[in-house]
Amino acid sequence: MYLIREVFRTKPGKAKELVKKFKKAEPYFEKDGMKNYKLMTDIATTYWTVVVEFETEDLNDFVQATRSGPPQPELQEIMDGYIDLLEGGNREIYLLE
Repeated sequence: MYLIREVFRTKPGKAKELVKKFKKAEPYFEKDGMKNYKLMTDIATTYWTVVVEFETEDLNDFVQATRSGPPQPELQEIMDGYIDLLEGGNREIYLLE
């Protein structure tokens, strides 16, 4: 099992908008095999940070899903324009022992 943490640094004042998108998208992510989904915002880190954390059984399936884009038109519509809210970010992947 793998834990994946997606860390997004939004443009000033845009974190709430990104959080809204991720809340709407959560059911679609869970259908794609993302378990124990968590959505977090900063309290004591870089301002306007949004973190999405989840677990997946198969890392190859995750990589293929990220390369192919959203399979469902509804998810694509929800996430449309999210990149315009960002200044940067990173992905962390951990093997759960």
